[in-house]
Amino acid sequence: MTAKWEKTEANVGVLEVEVDSERFSEALDWAFKKVVKQVNLPGFRKGKVPRKLFEARFGVESLYQDAVDYVLPRAYEDAVHEAGIEPVDRPSVDIVQVEAGQPLIFKATVTVKPEVVLGDYKGLEITDKSFTVDDEAVSEEVERILSSHAQIDVVEDGEVKQGDTVDIDFRGTVDGEEFEGGEAENYQLEIGSGMFIAGFEDQLVGMKPGEDREITVTFPEDYHVKSLAGREAKFAVKLHDIKRKTLRELDDEFVQEISEFETVDAFMEDLKQQLETRKTEEHKRYLEDEAVKAAVAASQIDIPQAMIDHEADHLVENFASQLQMQQIPLDAYLEFTGMTHDELRGQFTESAAESVRTGLVLEAIAKAEGLEPSEEDLEAEFQKIADTAQLPVDRVQQMLAMRDPGFESMKADLRSRKTVELLVEHSKVV
Repeated sequence: MTAKWEKTEANVGVLEVEVDSERFSEALDWAFKKVVKQVNLPGFRKGKVPRKLFEARFGVESLYQDAVDYVLPRAYEDAVHEAGIEPVDRPSVDIVQVEAGQPLIFKATVTVKPEVVLGDYKGLEITDKSFTVDDEAVSEEVERILSSHAQIDVVEDGEVKQGDTVDIDFRGTVDGEEFEGGEAENYQLEIGSGMFIAGFEDQLVGMKPGEDREITVTFPEDYHVKSLAGREAKFAVKLHDIKRKTLRELDDEFVQEISEFETVDAFMEDLKQQLETRKTEEHKRYLEDEAVKAAVAASQIDIPQAMIDHEADHLVENFASQLQMQQIPLDAYLEFTGMTHDELRGQFTESAAESVRTGLVLEAIAKAEGLEPSEEDLEAEFQKIADTAQLPVDRVQQMLAMRDPGFESMKADLRSRKTVELLVEHSKVV
């Protein structure tokens, strides 16, 4: 087999492949064995028709498609390896020659991974930012803890207040016409969460259980459903019930219930230490993000659209998985928001492009610096995975060894981390 690669555009080229006649003959043999099982001819049992008689009756050409389907994928894979290219999308294949006794020749138009022109990635300036734990941060964390352990009661005789969770039915109309995603029953909404259009939740304040109310809001000009953007909508709302949180007192008894500490003072000291640790990690991630952004900005890449499309699809899949964890099917989310799948995917396009760009730059820097995870790095990562999965380390190693792409993915992740560490180490924090 021979392969010839020629670039036609920045990230696109033509791979011309010639599969020798012997290899193509073997593919024809395979195709005949497959097809003959379905052939019935008088005087022969099913599947026992001789090859010469089959070809005389149906023509050898009847085997070409199956033979090509059999040999082409592996031949393409071998040709890619021989040419030393990295495809990032499925190729467009044209058959140039297919004939028994002759080489099979095909051309594949291939989109390949782009070349990264690195700029200066060492000594780049990044602006520092303060990540201190102040009294406000401590108070917010205490409030979060108290809220998560609050007692929730149904308000039998009262009206909606900020912070309440309400059970409502609603039906929305624009110019008297209902719109997709504008109706729900027994919807649980926390007042003040900002989940609905601005003004909707505020207008529920003061309602009593069993009450009906008409609410008028205006969709923002940049609303994702273009047919609703900037338009006024009326919602008929029925309130079923109100649930209200009653916060506990931060005292020794509460502290003993939720932690191993005996006193509020001991609990608060530990809380502040946790916040300090968290802020330290946030500061570290901030410096890493800024260093990576600076290195990416200094580089030049012409990213193929196919790579952006694949990453956008991946981000949508992740988003759907997150919704599923909340027991919200993606179709239900799309119906409620009035978005199509393509519109949702479009929201991820920009972040997908940035993700691809960042990955390519980090990969190029790692290659330029010869960065590879050490044995110690691999062992530490195996241990980390084992601890998380609560499995023996050797079992994790066996599982990853059986799944070579998984092991390679782990190595790539470690390589990326080492690259980010290098960027931060050689940056100028001002």
